[in-house]
Amino acid sequence: MSTTTPAKTSAVSPSPTTLRVQGMDCGGCERKVEAALNRLNHVEHVSASAVAGSVQLTPSIGKTLPHAEIESTITALGYQLIDESAGVTGSAKHTPWWQSPKGRLVLVSGALLALAWGLRFAWPALGGWPFIAATVVGLVPVVQRAWQALKVGNPFTIEMLMSIAALGALAINAAAEAAVVVFLFAVGEMLEGVAAAQARRSISALSKLTPSTARLLEQGEVREVAAASLQPGQRVQVRPGDRLPCDGQIIAGHSSIDESPVNGESVPRERSEGESVFAGTVNLDGVLEVEVTRSAENNTIARVIKLVEEAQAAKAPVARFIDRFAFYYMPAVVGVALLVAIIPPLVSTMLWSESIYRALALLLIACPCALVISTPAAIAAGLSVGARNGLLMKGGAVLEQLGKLKRVALDKTGTLTAGKPTVTDVESLEAGNRLDKNRRAEIVRLAAALEQGSSHPLAVAISDYYDLQEGAPVPTVQGARALAGQGVAGQVEGRELLLVSPRYLQPFTQHTGEIEARIAALEAQGKSLAVLLERGIEGEDGIENERLLGLIALRDEPREDAREGLQALERLGVQAVMLSGDNARTVAAIGEQLGIEAEGELMPEDKAQRVREWQSQGLGPVGKVGDGINDAPALAAAEVGIAMGSGTDVALETADAALLKNRVGGIAEMIALSRATMRNVKTNVALALGFKALFLVSTALGITGMWVAVMADTGATVLVTLNALHLLRYRFNDLD
Repeated sequence: MSTTTPAKTSAVSPSPTTLRVQGMDCGGCERKVEAALNRLNHVEHVSASAVAGSVQLTPSIGKTLPHAEIESTITALGYQLIDESAGVTGSAKHTPWWQSPKGRLVLVSGALLALAWGLRFAWPALGGWPFIAATVVGLVPVVQRAWQALKVGNPFTIEMLMSIAALGALAINAAAEAAVVVFLFAVGEMLEGVAAAQARRSISALSKLTPSTARLLEQGEVREVAAASLQPGQRVQVRPGDRLPCDGQIIAGHSSIDESPVNGESVPRERSEGESVFAGTVNLDGVLEVEVTRSAENNTIARVIKLVEEAQAAKAPVARFIDRFAFYYMPAVVGVALLVAIIPPLVSTMLWSESIYRALALLLIACPCALVISTPAAIAAGLSVGARNGLLMKGGAVLEQLGKLKRVALDKTGTLTAGKPTVTDVESLEAGNRLDKNRRAEIVRLAAALEQGSSHPLAVAISDYYDLQEGAPVPTVQGARALAGQGVAGQVEGRELLLVSPRYLQPFTQHTGEIEARIAALEAQGKSLAVLLERGIEGEDGIENERLLGLIALRDEPREDAREGLQALERLGVQAVMLSGDNARTVAAIGEQLGIEAEGELMPEDKAQRVREWQSQGLGPVGKVGDGINDAPALAAAEVGIAMGSGTDVALETADAALLKNRVGGIAEMIALSRATMRNVKTNVALALGFKALFLVSTALGITGMWVAVMADTGATVLVTLNALHLLRYRFNDLD
């Protein structure tokens, strides 16, 4: 059972401290830890999370936390503080469920229960003693936990109710029911622990992306050190095929980097001197010298893990409501059970054994395990599924709000577009020349020959276009050379060729007004141009002559998944609008191509203003998607700000959610996952409340007994836990 003890009122809340706790893996664990720690001096507020395996404490104003008392209190409850200095995340080593204390209890109590049934049929004369033995053995750890909670001032725990019910059942000669109660309670607790551990494992697995060692460069020598020991300012050598051990900046070298572990981008990116690289990514080509910019506990992978764990610990509004409900519900249930046990024999002919039996059954049915675990289990599963698929959501509140979005505003560059140029036009610049297929192929072939081996984005785009269109080897270039700030030149098939930017044409040739108009028209569409020229020698005087052959236009075109992603949003009933700072003509062209409303030439504050206008018009919750930098005002103004993975640093620190896979389709996936999670929550709550509402009445009237109580309480807990675990297998095949 998980409840949050109401915080004590304070004028100013000091910064909270987060501690990691081992063994706290169910809702009941949360309540015990919160209740015990909240009674300590100088502790203002406590919030425990079984899913994250952590507890957050806020000290009183002007006070410091009593760490020694905190540790002793947690130890007295049967849990253990984890030293996070042992690793990046401090995550405990994974233990199979059958090797955990709760797993062993399930196996032992289950075996004893099966043996008891066998003995009843084989030797009826033994009576209920085999069931009494099975009950006592299975109940010992439950009673111990109840006693530990009672010692720190928390009598209203699931373990205490279970102990009373089981021992009471033994007292009224209902040993078989007691043994089954204890076994199913153990199963329910074990499944809660499995759900929490599963969620934690899906996140802590990220820590394995960072290598354990690094090649440290000191005074020209290389030595191997622990990656966790790296500090900002140090330099490391990264060989081809190695994972980067740190976040850093390339000091020397050039290579392709596979960044899919961080942002899910399937295509490796070219990185060279001065550019940033991230821990966990893979160096594919050359040897790199990298200067460390962040320590191990603060690198990209560590921050992703930390943010997801914090998100899992943050309760959604519906979860906070259920926690408050359960906080007052437990004492009320105990009071009602006492009345059911005492009043009927005093005012009627009902036997005391009958009234006590009904009261014990009522306690079992009324236990709020299923109700309280229903929401955090489902939300934790949803957050874990999202993180596993590159969808980072910072808390249950964000996850809950995503499903309510009615309109989403998207940036253009790097969000709806690929963030890299592609060839859009190939044209001839020779007078009267019609550009047929062969002529287009020749222009691209010669340009690709000049650009071969270059890592410049425009050069890569031209080469990729030629490979896609022709698929044939490019001619060999002789005497290739860079024209500083102008372009490239070289000899191809005996011809002296140049590929330059239009603004650098003047030094080489004179061109007509018609050509200038065509160049201006293409540039007005937001396209970058590369002009192909041929330089020849005419006459004995050696005067050089340049001839314009053609041009290639390139533009940052929509992502391959942009249209599909926008269509997925439309199917979900969410309207998409493009807001961009680029020139209006380019934005309009991209918007028309994608089939969505688009507005350009907007300053950052203009984008935020559009979001606020939609909100004031009652158009429903608004989401904003961008790179997290110039879109920051709009991200803050929207109900949910979503950052693309291309702006990794800002995405993880400023937005409510981040698309680490850097795909437009991820927006619809987030919304669909949110809706699936909330459906799961509603199903769980309906199951929990439905069981209790039905059987509380029937038990109070004596229609149903303890067997039904077992099914109503532990059975409901098992059902909602399994339903939440089922969400971990969620697939994004059908977005609805």
